[in-house]
Amino acid sequence: MRETWRWFGEFDPIPLDQVAQTGAQGIVSSLHAVPYGEVWSRELIAARRTQIESAGFSWDVVESLPVHEDIKRGTGDLKSLFANYRQSLANIAAEGVSTVCYNFMPILDWTRTDLAAPVARGGTCLHFSAAKMAAFEIHMLGRADAREDYHQDAVRAGDAWFASASKDDQAALFHAVMSGLPGALDRYDIDGLRSVLTSYAGITHDDLRANLARFLAEVVPTAADLGIRMCIHPDDPPRDILGLPRIVSSEDDIRWILQAQNDPVSGLTLCTGSLGSAQGNDVPAIAKVFADRIHFVHLRNVTKSTDGSFTESAHLAGDVDLVAVIDELLEAECRRDVDLPFRADHGHALLSDTEMDAQPGYTMIGRLRGLSELRGIICALS
Repeated sequence: MRETWRWFGEFDPIPLDQVAQTGAQGIVSSLHAVPYGEVWSRELIAARRTQIESAGFSWDVVESLPVHEDIKRGTGDLKSLFANYRQSLANIAAEGVSTVCYNFMPILDWTRTDLAAPVARGGTCLHFSAAKMAAFEIHMLGRADAREDYHQDAVRAGDAWFASASKDDQAALFHAVMSGLPGALDRYDIDGLRSVLTSYAGITHDDLRANLARFLAEVVPTAADLGIRMCIHPDDPPRDILGLPRIVSSEDDIRWILQAQNDPVSGLTLCTGSLGSAQGNDVPAIAKVFADRIHFVHLRNVTKSTDGSFTESAHLAGDVDLVAVIDELLEAECRRDVDLPFRADHGHALLSDTEMDAQPGYTMIGRLRGLSELRGIICALS
């Protein structure tokens, strides 16, 4: 398995010369400044590739080439959006990058309620409180039917939390939830969020699946011609959020997606933390079932609660059996004769990490610890 490290380019406080000290071989990156739906020019891609290679790395994975919200909604000038996506893929391939991660989550790329939850013995981690999220949807957002979407224990606890929450508490929760909305921190307030949610009004799970199927039909043949492996990222968390449908949350969801375009280049980003956040997901079994269509791997761990809450644990301390997952992946590598790129996904904020203005979860020391632990598993199993 090939060690990679996610790097946010000009938005990342961790320079590549420090990343080099982690031992990672490849970089996972994106062009975060390009607006969604616009073509990634070959010039911009080449500049990022040169920047990465000058530091002694290869650009192994694009994460992500974002899918415009109009494609997910099935509205607007879809012909132009599909053409732009295909041209971006062509430009990426021309610069030698052959793995592209993407997601199909409406509006929110990921959702947490706490960005700095305390960890025993020091440090902080990301946390999803079903109670706080229920409070956010019921009391702060005022979404109709939100009470029916959460475990009743979470609803009761959320009511109690909101009753005692200060304005600062509510602001911190709003900030945490909005952190999963790329570029939105400076343009959405509660009213703005309500407004953008109305653009998905009436869109069902079946509608979103149909729109994903259309997207795949438009781009997978091009990816196959270009030699690009497309790998969809699971929903994070794997459940409906804010009344928005989620369709990449389970083994059955993944099976449907891979059958929609039954081409080996249309594959999965196996994110053990995202899938592992749902009580019903057996992540080692999912790794085994879809081993031949996994093109990229995010390895992290979570501890779950029965009300739907979860905490991002240390990589070897959660509910997901990462040793079993890695064992399945190593077996698949031998069978497929591939070197799967993986990264230590997220990490606790440890020591000087707490003083760094990094993207949530993308700490230096915490991820270095995770990568070291995962490296040990891989060496032992190999």
